[in-house]
Amino acid sequence: MPGPLAGIRVLDLTTVLVGPYCTQLLAEMGAEVTKVEPPEGDVVRLIGPERHPGMGGMFLTINRGKRSIALDLKRPEGREVLLRLARGADVLVTNIRPKAMARLGLDYEAVRQANPRIVYAAVLGYGQDGPYAPKPAYDDLMQGAALIAGLFARATDGEPRYAPLAMADRITGLMMANAINAALLWRERHGEGQLVEVPMFETMLTFVLGDHLGGKVYDPPLDGGGYQRHLSPDRKPYRTRDGYICTMIYNDRQWRNFCKAVGWPDLVSEDPRFASHATRTRHIDEILALLSDLFLTRTTAEWMEILEQADLPVTPVHTLDSIFDDPHVRATGFFETEEHPTEGRLRRMAVPMRFSASTPGERRPAPRLGEQSAEILREAGYAEAEIAALLAGGAVRGPG
Repeated sequence: MPGPLAGIRVLDLTTVLVGPYCTQLLAEMGAEVTKVEPPEGDVVRLIGPERHPGMGGMFLTINRGKRSIALDLKRPEGREVLLRLARGADVLVTNIRPKAMARLGLDYEAVRQANPRIVYAAVLGYGQDGPYAPKPAYDDLMQGAALIAGLFARATDGEPRYAPLAMADRITGLMMANAINAALLWRERHGEGQLVEVPMFETMLTFVLGDHLGGKVYDPPLDGGGYQRHLSPDRKPYRTRDGYICTMIYNDRQWRNFCKAVGWPDLVSEDPRFASHATRTRHIDEILALLSDLFLTRTTAEWMEILEQADLPVTPVHTLDSIFDDPHVRATGFFETEEHPTEGRLRRMAVPMRFSASTPGERRPAPRLGEQSAEILREAGYAEAEIAALLAGGAVRGPG
């Protein structure tokens, strides 16, 4: 089946993670994504173990479903190729800084002249109205600027640290994919394209402060902000007699069920600190410390059985090895295998989105650098002699 975005053509001028994650989501919904890479390729091609140069594991994961053309956009011939491709595209996505795109002659106004209906989607570090507008931005910087590193310090040992994943990149990429789909819907209704800008800094602030603004919502503030349950030093997987376990005893029903399962009825009926969700939230440090001591008294398997019988949310703490043996992951076929034409047998993750009427079909594997350059140029109307000249002149690079 074609997928809900079948027929939508996307030019992907992004590198690293934030933009490629956005365009991967679009590809997984059925869009035809053309990855426009510099002649040296996306730097992520070099990250992680690889069987062949330029085909690292992270690149293979985040660039599935795309075709690659390698263009030197600093050459006039490369710029003209890009504008010609833009005439037949629905969306152009870039995370190149706006001033650099303007120097290339590929800012929104230039591309709009070639295609007034195009959705020009720019992932930015910062909103363009403030003094940080020209600054470069990376995931680590955004985790620091948007409070994540500082909140880790407050919740743990006082040392700021980053989350062990590219959280800002992926959240902003998800936000951009959502914004692009909204702009496509607008175009469907009103017949016009537009410029869409999604800044990483402001996106991450809305994401983090949605949890932690707290009493600072009010003017004047009612407290110093911060969601105490998230900031408690004991908010972590519980250590058991032989390992770790995750559980969430959250609402009043769950608390009553838990106390009954472990023989604590007095804590429900007599202790005012734990009588309701509101009072438990105010005394979260005490509750989490109490639970931490309790979970040490049984094994992980014993706790799994107790909590599941009490209809309480519970899961083991998975590792990069154990996740592949998870029974739910196995039953749903989340991990699939594919035969890559150059990289051999690969493991890939299934698309988590389900569409009852438009489930996308089989996805193409991640491309080699410039693998489809000639193919894409032919589709744009270039003659074989023109393609040969572009390849020979260096404006376009092919595979190998």
